[in-house]
Amino acid sequence: MHNIIKIENLIKSYGNVKAVDGINLNLERGEMFGLVGPDGAGKSTTIKILCGLLGFEEGKVELLDMDILKDKENIQKNIGYLSQQFSLYPDLSIDENIEFIAEIHNVTDYHKRREELLEFTRLTKFRNRLADKLSGGMKQKLALACCLVHTPKILFLDEPTTGVDPVSRRDFWKILSSLRNDGITIFMSTPYLDEAERCTRVAMMNKGKIIACDKPEAIRNSINREIMEVVCNPARTAFHIIKNNFNLDVQLFGDRINIVIENDDDLEQEIRNLLSKNSISIISIRKLAPTLENIFIYKIKEAG
Repeated sequence: MHNIIKIENLIKSYGNVKAVDGINLNLERGEMFGLVGPDGAGKSTTIKILCGLLGFEEGKVELLDMDILKDKENIQKNIGYLSQQFSLYPDLSIDENIEFIAEIHNVTDYHKRREELLEFTRLTKFRNRLADKLSGGMKQKLALACCLVHTPKILFLDEPTTGVDPVSRRDFWKILSSLRNDGITIFMSTPYLDEAERCTRVAMMNKGKIIACDKPEAIRNSINREIMEVVCNPARTAFHIIKNNFNLDVQLFGDRINIVIENDDDLEQEIRNLLSKNSISIISIRKLAPTLENIFIYKIKEAG
C-alpha cells in the first residue's frame, strides 16, 4: 500500500520541553488512524505540524508525496482540519457557514455538495439556524461539513468528540465510518481509548514520544497479561492495600480495581484473604482481557 503520510524523526520544542520527541509514523491511504494520549502528550502539536500550521526543528514530514516545508499550499488544498475549538462563525447560519468556507476554498459550484453534506450530517432541517444556537454535537457536525466541502483527501480531527454528549459521539462515529468507506484517510487524536478501538491503527503518545503503534487488537495482545478485576467497597482503600502488599501493576477505575497479572496461581485467594482481613466488602472478582486503557497505563509505568 502507498503511504499517504510519512513522518521521520519529528522534533518540536517549546523552550526546554520537547512537545514532539523524535516520532516516526507512516499512514496508508484509507486508514482511520488514532493518536491517543493524555493532555500534554503532543497530539495537537503533531496534528498542527501535519496541517502546516506549526513549524518544527528537526525531521521530515510528507503528505500526498509532497514535503510540508516546500509544498504547504498544495497540501492544504487537499486536507481538512477540525480543531478542538469550534471556530466557525456564530452569527452565520449553517448554510451561510458552509457557503463561506466553500468560497474560501474556491469551490464555486458548491450547492450540490452542500446538500449532500447537510443530508450526510443530518443537518438539513436546521440549515437556517445560527451556529451560535446549535448544541455541541451539532456544532461538531457543522464543522465537519465545512471541512469536507472542498472534498479533501486527508481529514485531520483534533479530539473531535471532547465535550460532546454520548448520542452525538455515536452519530459522529457513524459519519466517520462512512467517510472512510469513501476512501478518505482520517487522522484523529482522542483522549478516549474506547474510541481508539474503532481505528484501523492506534499510536499511543506520552510526553512527546510514541510508546506503541499497531492495530488495537495487536496492542491488546502485546503484553501477554490478563486483568483481574476486583469490584469492592471501599474501592480506594482496597486499591492502596493491594498496591502496598503486592508488587503488581494496580489500576483504579471508579469502584473497580484492575490488577495486571501474568499468571494467577493463588493470587485471587490471597487478595480475597487480605481484603477480608481489612474489612473490605468484595462484590466480585473476575478475569478479563486487557483494554487499551490498561495497556496504555501499563506501558507508561514500564517506560518510567
